[in-house]
Amino acid sequence: MGFQQGLSGLNVSSRNLEVIGNNVANAGTYGAKSSRAEFADMYASALSGAGSNNVGIGATVASVSQQFTQGNITTTNSPMDMAINGNGFFQVTDGSKPTMYTRNGQFKIDRNGYIVNNQGHKLLGYQADTRGTIVSGTASPLQLPTSGIAPHATDQITMEMNFDSRQAVPTQTPLDFTDPRTYNFSTSQTVYDTKGQAVSLNYYYVKTSADNWDMYATANGTPVLNNGGTPPTAMRVASFTFPASGGTATNTSGLSAPGSAGTISTYDNTGAVKSTVSNGIFTLPTIPASTMASGALTQPITGVKMDMSQTTEYGAAFSITNLAQTGYAPGQLSSISVDPSGIVMARYSNGQSKPAGQVELATFRNPQGLQPQGGNEWSSTFASGDPVVGTPGAGNIGALQAGALEESNVDLTGELVNMMVAQRMYQANAQTIKTEDQVLQTLVNMR
Repeated sequence: MGFQQGLSGLNVSSRNLEVIGNNVANAGTYGAKSSRAEFADMYASALSGAGSNNVGIGATVASVSQQFTQGNITTTNSPMDMAINGNGFFQVTDGSKPTMYTRNGQFKIDRNGYIVNNQGHKLLGYQADTRGTIVSGTASPLQLPTSGIAPHATDQITMEMNFDSRQAVPTQTPLDFTDPRTYNFSTSQTVYDTKGQAVSLNYYYVKTSADNWDMYATANGTPVLNNGGTPPTAMRVASFTFPASGGTATNTSGLSAPGSAGTISTYDNTGAVKSTVSNGIFTLPTIPASTMASGALTQPITGVKMDMSQTTEYGAAFSITNLAQTGYAPGQLSSISVDPSGIVMARYSNGQSKPAGQVELATFRNPQGLQPQGGNEWSSTFASGDPVVGTPGAGNIGALQAGALEESNVDLTGELVNMMVAQRMYQANAQTIKTEDQVLQTLVNMR
């Protein structure tokens, strides 16, 4: 009598239950992928037995196949959590063993600034240089900068405003920065010196005649141009000449708009014309060293380009639509974020941000050939093929979603149904052995 068929059925049913149990156990594991037991029948036959219908000798587990389908993506409160929406694997390394691959995006920052997973393996990607430029090439462990960002002195100021053409020339003279009756409008902004020290730059605008305006400036209360007590004209920074009503100003920047600033003249500290431009972009005089509230001195700021090409003079209230500058104070790393292309942005306490690196992902021609290593990680094999690497969103590589994780793709309801089916299969194969035993017992008892 043959017990082989029933015994093999028990073995494969038991193996199937193990696979199902493993799936159920990892239903809550982020990045986990379900597996499926795949069976094959077995036959024993001689070479000369071709064409005959032999009775099979049972079943065997042909393969335990991994199912790399997309899992649901759930949002989290951690900015370092990352989920891959589409194809691809994160690449991690411990520095000694070959690179391993994972779909679990639960990453953290270690004491040295490296991005690591729960096993302490470092995430691979492209590092950025000190200017924030991504240096592509061979991937290396991503490390966030531990130092702050250096200050940057203001080198350009952009102003967009409208001078009210209906304003009258002030009758109260001479110009007094503390007396609003001596000027028409004023505004202010903060600029920065080479040490990142803030300088309060105040602008004062005085109408001198129809379509003509003068601009004065102070840095922390110190006139930008100061000749030691000479008349106010020696402190004049620039003057603006607008076209007559209905005229058109054309300049080298290509602007052609009624009311736009046509000519801008700058002056030295004697009140003499230093330069005249027609494109609305000129160089400010040196912003002098000044005293801060703490009593310390700021550094002079030189060579600041001022763009007022969008300044107009219309019969409307004085208004400022843009007042920007390029300087900033020093800052310390305050937070990080990751965009869909995998660029890790470092944000600093001074409001600046720059790339710190970019995550590199890997894809495989045959993901089912990957070898599970535990800890939500796989290693490549000959069957999987070599990894094809690239940045998120490029080609057929999936995009990253920060502050989110990919759940396990295990269908818990389906697995419970599969468990019941596997249980019945086990019972049926056990019944086969039981029946074979009863038949054998009958034969033994024959007299």
